[in-house]
Amino acid sequence: MPQISVRGEEMPASPIRKLVPLSDKAKEKGITVYHLNIGQPDLPTPKVALDALHKIDRTVLEYSPSDGYRSYREKLTKYYASYNINVTADDIIITTGGSEAVLFAFLACLNPGDEIIVPEPAYANYMAFAISAGAVIKAIPSTIEEGFALPSVDKFEALITEKTRGILICNPNNPTGYLYTRNEMNQIRDIVKKYDLYLFSDEVYREFIYTGSPYISACHLKGIEENVVLIDSVSKRYSECGIRIGALITKNKKLRASVMKFCQARLSPPLIGQLIAEASLEASQEYMRDIYDEYVERRKFLIDGLNRIPGVYSPIPMGAFYTVARLPVDNADTFCAWCLSDFSYEGQTVFMAPASGFYSSPGLGRDEVRIAYVLKKEDLQKALFVLQKALEAYPGRTI
Repeated sequence: MPQISVRGEEMPASPIRKLVPLSDKAKEKGITVYHLNIGQPDLPTPKVALDALHKIDRTVLEYSPSDGYRSYREKLTKYYASYNINVTADDIIITTGGSEAVLFAFLACLNPGDEIIVPEPAYANYMAFAISAGAVIKAIPSTIEEGFALPSVDKFEALITEKTRGILICNPNNPTGYLYTRNEMNQIRDIVKKYDLYLFSDEVYREFIYTGSPYISACHLKGIEENVVLIDSVSKRYSECGIRIGALITKNKKLRASVMKFCQARLSPPLIGQLIAEASLEASQEYMRDIYDEYVERRKFLIDGLNRIPGVYSPIPMGAFYTVARLPVDNADTFCAWCLSDFSYEGQTVFMAPASGFYSSPGLGRDEVRIAYVLKKEDLQKALFVLQKALEAYPGRTI
């Protein structure tokens, strides 16, 4: 039998999706499954976006330009300017979701064997994209005890070798909801400048910041403009995960030229998705405010509820719509699978993402889960109650 590639063998299964078969089987039994595992917003897509979809009247669904429609990129510059991110349409390349933006950034910037430093826990697919590019992630752990704050500069510098090419951050963070402070971003800037590294900054959750602290974009950092690669997506802010529209933004012309070769090889980003995303830029302030207010309420409800369950601890996330919680279990992977395969309470169970999949350091996150608060409060209340019942019944409970 032909062999699978080493890359294929090393590619990790998604901690968000790998338990889907168990969830499907539970549903087949008639069990209600509360999905806390995936960042799929349940809130409505903007009406202007849906109207644009319904009004598409074309005789040919053609290729778009490999870097995306210019009209969309021009309008995006105004959106970014509202966050004091000053870019031109030529600085923006439209991608098939934020995922492709990360992958193309890695392919254009990193050689096989090159290393990138990533604070963890981190979005699990970063590791998959690094493996695809033949790059190596050097993880620098943050801890739940410190609220997942950025590790100190000396810990970063201890990981830097002749193969180090960049630092990757997500701000606000998925999976922890942590928001990097101005001081932390300045520390990253200084390291990037000192060692002439790339700074890959995933900022798809900028709309969802729940503290008085300011949003500091990598594009706000002075002196490293040519080093910054900004990753963005419409998936979360407009509840448009399915249209697969993201962006890679950089002022580095040489890098953009390299990324464009990969864009040309995949021909073009989704035509229909771009039409919808462009229309979404006209979403009303009322729409954005209502979405924001809803997540604020859900966050408070979930975190208060989690911390009332005996043995459970979650820090307060400052952004995005996730939290990483510590559970009183011997193994969160086993517990999450058990909840779907062996447990139900009054015909209900919960689907969570084991946090071990968000760490590349072996052994970390074994008693942690990532929870997405993308359900209405009534369902969150039910999910919290079912979680408490599951913890009470779980054979591997530790307290």
